[in-house]
Amino acid sequence: MRKLSYSLAINEALHQVMEKDDRVFVLGQGVYNPWYVGNTMRGIDTRFGRERVIDPPVSENGMNGVVIGAALAGMRPVVIHPRMDFMMMGAEQIVNEAAHWYYMFGGQISVPLVIRAIINRGGEQAAQHSQALQSMFAHVPGLKVVMPATPYDAKGLLVASIEDDNPVLYIDDRWLYDEEGYVPEELYRVPLGTGVICREGQDVTIVATSYMVKESLRAAERLAEEGIETEVIDPRTLKPLDVSLILESVAKTGRLVVVDAAWRTCGYAAEVIATVMENAFEFLKAPPHRVTLPDAPAPASGTLEKAYYIGAGDVVNAVRRVLSFKQERLVAGTGHERARRPPLIGNRQPPAD
Repeated sequence: MRKLSYSLAINEALHQVMEKDDRVFVLGQGVYNPWYVGNTMRGIDTRFGRERVIDPPVSENGMNGVVIGAALAGMRPVVIHPRMDFMMMGAEQIVNEAAHWYYMFGGQISVPLVIRAIINRGGEQAAQHSQALQSMFAHVPGLKVVMPATPYDAKGLLVASIEDDNPVLYIDDRWLYDEEGYVPEELYRVPLGTGVICREGQDVTIVATSYMVKESLRAAERLAEEGIETEVIDPRTLKPLDVSLILESVAKTGRLVVVDAAWRTCGYAAEVIATVMENAFEFLKAPPHRVTLPDAPAPASGTLEKAYYIGAGDVVNAVRRVLSFKQERLVAGTGHERARRPPLIGNRQPPAD
């Protein structure tokens, strides 16, 4: 079984897709510089030439405009923003243009574009260089949002994103770049909109994104020593979300913890919890809990970063809190347990009372 690092899985995906389809090209800041993009672009410009691997002037709005126009003309561009924070200067092109053209033209034209947004955390990079903004873009109709957590998914989701006919925000986190895992040598795809159960359990469901999947699995190992079996789900695609997978797990465990290393208010963790509350409330034995960053900018102090960023210990504490909740699931005045309904999965409706 061949192992590959997360960053080199991205690199291999680009090599293979660009060899297969000459419509694919890459445009982004620092694409020749390992300081900006790690080794994810290693050897690509020398192999395919700098006509297909372009380092443009620093203008996020201009870069996004160029690749949107190229996508409308039939190309399949990948635009790279080595810091997701600065991508906000090009957000107008993403939100107002790329996300809307398919709808505004009645489905007659599409925008097959991948926006690769890299999250840089830690290292005392402070407030303007450490932001995870996935919730903002998941809010926008017309955009798909993926956050691979493993080398296998990093490659398979990137291939699927490039081949998709819609604009896809592909978010990779540099804290994952050195992680190694099984990656097939051949070209393969991980379908967008399909999550995965990383660990099975019956006591609590943990839904985690990006590098917090690894931290949640570490937490699950610690909790197992206490006799607590957690089910860890990686949605992989934040939008479209694999709602059925999450609801079926919650229906089994009755408890939910959502872990997302981004801000708390209006964050992605809140979206997952709202979806479960709407569709599987009757199965919950305790209120759901979310593990997120505090509603504060990232600090510039290494000491403060240790308190700011979340990890396995925070997940363990959240699971213990959910398990400690006691609730009388009784209908007032009847003495009978409240009737349970099957969760709403897809378009399925509950049976009439």
